[in-house]
This record gives sequence, structure tokens and C-alpha cells, in this order.
Amino acid sequence: MFWVAFSALVCAAIPAGLFCWNLRLYRAPSGGDEGRQPVSVLIPARNEAGGIEAGVRAVLASTGCEFEVVVMDDGSTDGTAEIVGRLAEEDARVRLERAPLLPAGWNGKQHACWVLAQVAKNPMLCFVDADVRVEPGCVGRMAGFLEAGGNGLVSGFPRQVTETTLEWLLLPMIHFVLLGFLPLGKMRAGTDPAFAAGCGQFMMARREDYFACGGHAGIRLTMHDGLRLPRLFREAGFRTDLADLTELAECRMYRTAGEVWRGLAKNATEGLGDPRRIGPVSLALVLGQVLPFVLMALLPGVVLGHAMEYYQQPRPLAWTAQLPAMFWAEFVVVALAIVAAWLPRWIAVGRFRQDWRGALLHPVGIVLLLCVQWYALARKVRGGAVSWRDRAYVGS
Repeated sequence: MFWVAFSALVCAAIPAGLFCWNLRLYRAPSGGDEGRQPVSVLIPARNEAGGIEAGVRAVLASTGCEFEVVVMDDGSTDGTAEIVGRLAEEDARVRLERAPLLPAGWNGKQHACWVLAQVAKNPMLCFVDADVRVEPGCVGRMAGFLEAGGNGLVSGFPRQVTETTLEWLLLPMIHFVLLGFLPLGKMRAGTDPAFAAGCGQFMMARREDYFACGGHAGIRLTMHDGLRLPRLFREAGFRTDLADLTELAECRMYRTAGEVWRGLAKNATEGLGDPRRIGPVSLALVLGQVLPFVLMALLPGVVLGHAMEYYQQPRPLAWTAQLPAMFWAEFVVVALAIVAAWLPRWIAVGRFRQDWRGALLHPVGIVLLLCVQWYALARKVRGGAVSWRDRAYVGS
């Protein structure tokens, strides 16, 4: 059992160590750096009547840069276009565009973003999901971050608003996986596509670099633009970078358990659920994030067994003296593994304002995360369609 426990400790300690190291590098864009070039804030919207006005008004309150807001209505049937049209009448910085009929071989969001980039007027393109709420300094500071770093594209991770159980169990895994498995130092050291990462909720790019690498037309059928667009930039030789937007933006992606499951499953096979990756990833996560808690639950049984041996001794000594040194070694190793598994999650509770209940039930969240990945892979193997926003995509 010792070597099993030791393997669990190693698998827990590596992501914990990398998570803590990455925290030094993963920062909010500097408050003193604001963009000098005008920005086009581009929002694809399909049936977003419930929140599009709040999203647009949040952008309109931006400071630190000159900007326009262009909303692409992608075939909405709930009045989204009418709401944006009214906002455009109130403020000349807002424009409403209507997406052409979705061509074959395209994902709806990627097509809307591609059309948005073509109608944008400014040299900086900022793609923002309709459910993101930015603070006044967010757009300007991200523009400054992009310009100062010499990058082709930068992306930011907003604070994830989580209210239902599956939300706070699963969505905080975004930061755990990002910072626990991606060496940010290596990402910033070059343009290797293997270190590409981003968040589709908020991405900003230089217009010329965007079109030079192909933009969203180069990832037209993907469901995971947060990963694939930075990879496309890096394949073309452009640098990409990440910023912490915890205090500068927030997003509530999903509102029900069904939405959480479908939303995470829709692009799982392009990330952790990739057929070439899911086996090693599952093994590492089970060993490092689940097994330590299981082993700790089993250890009292070991103690009980040794206690029973004590009562069978003709001249018993203190029963703890009968416990072999190996038991104590196992206990220490398992305890350290639990600390390592929990450490990133409790740090994230404070740093990224995550729900403490998700951290407490971290191993449960890991099991659910893996269930989503394997479900998505099984669907892909069966040739099942991915349904999202009333559209079905086969083979995406």
C-alpha cells in the first residue's frame, strides 16, 4: 500500500507545485497600461435577450480606450436583435449586425466571430461572449496588455459565477486544470502550439495578426475556440498570453445542471477528453486527486486490524507500539497527498473567489469532470451529434 500512496502523492504534488508556481505569473493586466489603439468589442449573440442589454451596457461603461461595440445577431428568435437595435439608437458606439445564413462546415459562434471581424472598424479586435460582464477598466487594460507584450492574441479568464451544485463542483476546475497542468513560463517563452491556452469568453487580438493566421475561419468547426484560436496563432508564429480577469469581469456560463453537463461535454474531446489524452489524464487525476481521500478512509481499517492483533498478545504492550513503521509511513504519505490535492483548490477559493463547497468536495468534482470527458468521448465514438444553441454538429 505504501507505493500506491507514494504514487498518489507524486500525482498530487506535481500539479499542486505547478499551480503555486504559476500564481506568480498569472496576473491581472496592469492598471497603468491602457490601450492606445481603438478597439472593436465584438459580441456574437444567439437568443441572448435575457442578458444582452446588461452585457452591452457594461462594455459601454468602459474607460481607458476608444472603442465600438458590434453585436452579431445570429438568427435569434427571442428579441435579441430588437434589444440591441434600441441600444444602437441610444448610443452611436453600438452597431447591430445580422449574421448570414450559417454555411455548411461551420460552427455558429466561429462563423459569427469571423463575420464580426470583417465588419469591425478598429485595429484591435476584442471577442466577448454575451454573458460576460466587464468592469469599466477591463477592455482598456487588456488592450494595453496586448500592446505591451508584443503578442498577437491575449485572453482572460473572468470570475465564474456559480450558484447551482454542478456549477460550483465543475466550473472551478477551469483554474485547477489551467494552472495545475500548463507551465505558463514555457508558454511565454515561445510560440510552441503545445502550450496554447485561452478562454473563449474574452479574447483580444491585433486585427492584422488575426487575418494573417486565418482567424476563426481556421477553426470553423471547433467547439473549443478558447484552445484552438490561440493554437492557430502560435502555429502561425504569433505569441499568445493569458491574464487573470477575476476582478475585471465575470460570467455565468450556465444556469442548470443540464446546461453545465452539455456545455462542458460539447468541447471535451478537444481538450482533456481527446482520445489520445484521456487515458493518461484520467489516471493522473484519479491517482492524485481522488485516491488520497480513498486511502485515508481505508486507513482506520488498518489501525483496527493491528489493534485486534494487540489484544491477542499474551503480554501486550501499548498497542500503538505494535503498529509497524510502514503504517505510519503510509499515514504520513497519504496525509501529504491530501494536502497537495486540496491546496490549489483552497488557494483558488481566496484568489479567484470560488465557492468553498466546491473545494471541500474536490474529489467529487474530479470524478464528475472525468465522467463528462468519457461521456463526450463515447458520444464521439458513436458518431453522435453535439447539440448547442438549437444547432446540431456532427463530427465536431
